[in-house]
Amino acid sequence: MELSQVTERRIDEELALRAVVEGTASETGQEFYRALVRNMALALDTRGAWLTEYDERRDRLRALAFWFGDGWVEGFEYPIAGTPCETAVRERRVVHIPDRVIELYPNGEVKFSRSGVVSYLGVPLLGREDRVLGHLAVVDTRPMPAEKRLVPLFRIFASRALAEMRRVRVEQDLRERQEKLSGLIGSAMDGIVELDGELHITLMNSAAEKVFGCAAAELHGRPADELLGSAATARLRALTGELERRTGGERSLWIPGDLVAEPPGRKPFPAEATLSRFEVRGRPFYTLILRNVDERLEAERRIRALSAEADYLREELAAEHGFDEIVGRSPALRRALQGVAQVAGTDATVLLLGETGTGKELFARAIHDRSARRDRPLVKVNCAAIPATLIESEFFGHERGAFTGATQRRDGRFVLADGGTIFLDEIGELPLELQGKLLRVLQEGELEPVGSSRTRKVNVRVVAATNRDLARAAREGRFRQDLFYRLSVFPLPLPPLRERGDDVVLLAAAMAEKLARALGRRVAPPDAADAAALRSYPWPGNVRELRNVVERAIITSADGRLHLHRALPEAGFPATASDAHALPVDSEVLTDQRVRAIERGNMIAALERAGWRVGGRGGAAALLGVSPSTLKSRMKALAIARPGEHRGPAGDADHHAP
Repeated sequence: MELSQVTERRIDEELALRAVVEGTASETGQEFYRALVRNMALALDTRGAWLTEYDERRDRLRALAFWFGDGWVEGFEYPIAGTPCETAVRERRVVHIPDRVIELYPNGEVKFSRSGVVSYLGVPLLGREDRVLGHLAVVDTRPMPAEKRLVPLFRIFASRALAEMRRVRVEQDLRERQEKLSGLIGSAMDGIVELDGELHITLMNSAAEKVFGCAAAELHGRPADELLGSAATARLRALTGELERRTGGERSLWIPGDLVAEPPGRKPFPAEATLSRFEVRGRPFYTLILRNVDERLEAERRIRALSAEADYLREELAAEHGFDEIVGRSPALRRALQGVAQVAGTDATVLLLGETGTGKELFARAIHDRSARRDRPLVKVNCAAIPATLIESEFFGHERGAFTGATQRRDGRFVLADGGTIFLDEIGELPLELQGKLLRVLQEGELEPVGSSRTRKVNVRVVAATNRDLARAAREGRFRQDLFYRLSVFPLPLPPLRERGDDVVLLAAAMAEKLARALGRRVAPPDAADAAALRSYPWPGNVRELRNVVERAIITSADGRLHLHRALPEAGFPATASDAHALPVDSEVLTDQRVRAIERGNMIAALERAGWRVGGRGGAAALLGVSPSTLKSRMKALAIARPGEHRGPAGDADHHAP
């Protein structure tokens, strides 16, 4: 390449070396960079020079020092794309362009043409693993011939710049690590105490200050016995001797909870700790990391209690609670609700009696919500759903290792319900061997977890429920009589759905509205045909069965109507041949004739189930939830007679059903 005509470049090798050594000897960091760049420009007789650091993520160079002409250029930063610096960085080599640099790199963002720059000499500064840390360059408005002294001297400046850049990086890394270590120690939850070889205190973190109730500055350099007490310090001295005698790399040991610390002016406490040994310039130091065991045990107990309560509440939210209110206005339901109002404000034990599906859990919740314990949990236990081998642990909790699989200590349901109410559903299924322990909790308010000899006091209100005849079971020896009497302080019978009259229609309407919303459907309330079907069916499964029927009706509904008669069990609605011919099942026209046909079919089904007995326990009237006189009147109006009986012109049968 032909070089431009310029004055001769003056490079003094001795001056350059002296500039590298003397010009930067007293400087570090940013001032060093400035001294190096300025001395390099003077020694190599160039118009400008700069030292930059490389931002690999942004692919840009930012000047640490930039000398040009006779002054400093501040805030110099540029992308390397399209510049001679890019070639140096990408190819990891010295790039020397003696002349016409603008012609070779016309698209570079560093506009050399503005200042008349024509030549360039640059080199990347490489760190570990050949990673680019920065870049050093000189530029000139004259050609820069490749004379033998230029590049070697330039490399000397580059080596000095790289050494300082590496030193600064190491210093920054060390400062960052020290900050992280300080933050780690300061934020640790356990107390950390550093001791020298004579067991004098050299450092305490904030957690240690809290544990011992004193400031680190007050105890710095003081003997450990002023912090830990003489007995604990003597124990530590023996342990440091053990660490001194150990060979190999193991220089730490575990101290179980038998280290008793006696901080000045505070109550002694047992601590568990680790003790480690390290050396600094040949001097031994020890790190004591300790925790107040009493505080840990209390914290763990509280965490277990809160975790158990949270788990229980999550189970409750996932379970189906039914409806927020008890729906109905029948006399039978009002009597039950009056009992709730009478007993809720007391702490008396309540025994809910009723068939399956009568809403015993809902009544238990009503009692709890109207009591003074409403702000504490209502804990539910289904005695029939827990395996016999685990029911004692479920009730009273267990200690770690009490039985196979007991990997940690757990509080039972009675502890979880402390201060609140526990609902014992299906109490009749409780094993005899556990009934005595339950009786003790009811009478004394005391329990013992499985695997523990420690007695624990609890204050729990008990609401029990059963669909069995507990009095009979107690007489026959299948249930403890003393527990039966203790549970039945306030027995509360719950009426079956067949005895609640029009409540079944109200319940169905409320259920239909809620279930339809949950299923994303729109259905009309029960109509006259639905109401007749609801009243006529005996509902052996009570409210639970009603819910299933309503949900089934919503799912199968295609026209926005419930058609509950289709969703009821077929066994309850045996249609006669005349009914089937008179009114097709799929007819959408509701007439009095159809309503009468449905009512007639329901009555016949109930009479057949009762053996054609109208009154008495188990009779058709009881199954349908109406009085015997009402049933006889409707039988007469609908011309219902027992097969084989003859009816006269007035509809009177020759032989009436019993």
